Amino acid sequence: MNKFIRAAQTSQSLSLAAMEEASRFGLREAGIEHLFLALVLNEQSAGRALRELGIGIDNARLAVVEQHNEQLAALGVEASFPAAGQIVFHQTDGYGWSPRARDLIAKAGGKNKAGDAAAVLRELVAEPSGLISDILGRLGTTSGTLLEVLDEVESPNGNPTTALATEKGRATMSIETFVPASLDEVWNFLADPEQIPQWDSSIGAVNQIAGHSPIPGALWEGTAPTSYPDGKPAQIKPRFRRRRIELVTAQPPGSISWSFGYPDVARNNPVMMDFFLISATGGTQIHITKTWSRCPGWRNLFARPLRPIQKFLLWISLFQTGSAISRSFR
Repeated sequence: MNKFIRAAQTSQSLSLAAMEEASRFGLREAGIEHLFLALVLNEQSAGRALRELGIGIDNARLAVVEQHNEQLAALGVEASFPAAGQIVFHQTDGYGWSPRARDLIAKAGGKNKAGDAAAVLRELVAEPSGLISDILGRLGTTSGTLLEVLDEVESPNGNPTTALATEKGRATMSIETFVPASLDEVWNFLADPEQIPQWDSSIGAVNQIAGHSPIPGALWEGTAPTSYPDGKPAQIKPRFRRRRIELVTAQPPGSISWSFGYPDVARNNPVMMDFFLISATGGTQIHITKTWSRCPGWRNLFARPLRPIQKFLLWISLFQTGSAISRSFR
């Protein structure tokens, strides 16, 4: 994978997770402690190394809070870190990185550095304030031990997370994501049609068509959301307000496939979403694949110059799906 693309995707994924974590405390600025929490949730080798050491999102969050409280006490401040609430990042705005975190991410993508999550983690544990070293100590490990484990799990060719493939009339894109929940929990979540709006933002509600039971071949009707998470009204064209949803395959607890179409759109070509689940240390690794029909004839030639943009937008779509699934368990 191109270094620039890998660095951009890593920055995007870490930014979202870190700012989601910051939003639990009503903060608008994500610092290096939130970057650390984002790495715990990361699907690349950095996240795997942390989880191999028994560091999960729950005990990492607790260690961060305890470290902040100790720092306040050392300053003579008789207060504690604010209690955490739900993730409200998508209902609010105005988020950004602290200068220290922003500089660290930029440094991880500098000359002779990969720009992936492992590079970010290496810069983070070397950060001179000692905050992350202290947090690691609360989690029963050290920076040196973490780097040793990272060396063991890191692949020599980096951590590609996406793939785009094409065949006659069809195209697919895949992405890997990590979810901090058990295999059975994640499969049950993905197999429940009522949960689809939690991971597909284009659907606001799902209603089962009479006479169909939740088995492969069953059909549901989805409706577009009337508003976005931030409360702004959603402007959806009438022909895109209904979705035809079909459960294509369901093989618990390893895989499930859904098909989504627009019944009111002429020449509608359904999109297939395939989820392959693997039990992993600290949770579940999901391989998400999106398959769609390519434009035929001259339309395909016309669209070819736009492929890089299309690829990025498709990655964003898949990334948002994976992030939403993870967020549902946090």
